[in-house]
Amino acid sequence: MVELDLTCNLEGFRRFLISSTCRSFIPESYLRDPEVFPEKQGDQGSIYVEAVDKVDLKKIRDVTFINARDVLGIIYTSKSGNTKLKWRQLRGRIGRLSGDASANSLVNLSMARILSPEDVEAIMADQPAEGGEQMPPEGPQAEGTEGSPAEPGSDAPQ
Repeated sequence: MVELDLTCNLEGFRRFLISSTCRSFIPESYLRDPEVFPEKQGDQGSIYVEAVDKVDLKKIRDVTFINARDVLGIIYTSKSGNTKLKWRQLRGRIGRLSGDASANSLVNLSMARILSPEDVEAIMADQPAEGGEQMPPEGPQAEGTEGSPAEPGSDAPQ
């Protein structure tokens, strides 16, 4: 999990929401319309869009597609609960994105062009490995194993 706090445009966060939740079944016309957002409720993740003007369009599976004008904020929680992000309007269609994101969400943020692939690599390099330990140094052998004999039956030369 990575803590994020950055500025992004609303369209980028809309692309992230779609790729994270409904890319496989969103109607093409909704995908192209910058005012259509997915919304969902329940235990299996949620998306709430706060807007001055909001109209329900169509429900497909567990997602309700809405037409929203003058979006003030969006709250997103992933199905696993590992990602919790909030987008808050700063001015116009520019807002502040903050919260915790999983590695999978970082990939989706990159696909939505909110983060560059280089940003994702840098963020992941700064994170400790699972269990709170740093990754071991890269190399052919870990420290202290140099010169140890190969295991019998292995492919290593003896």
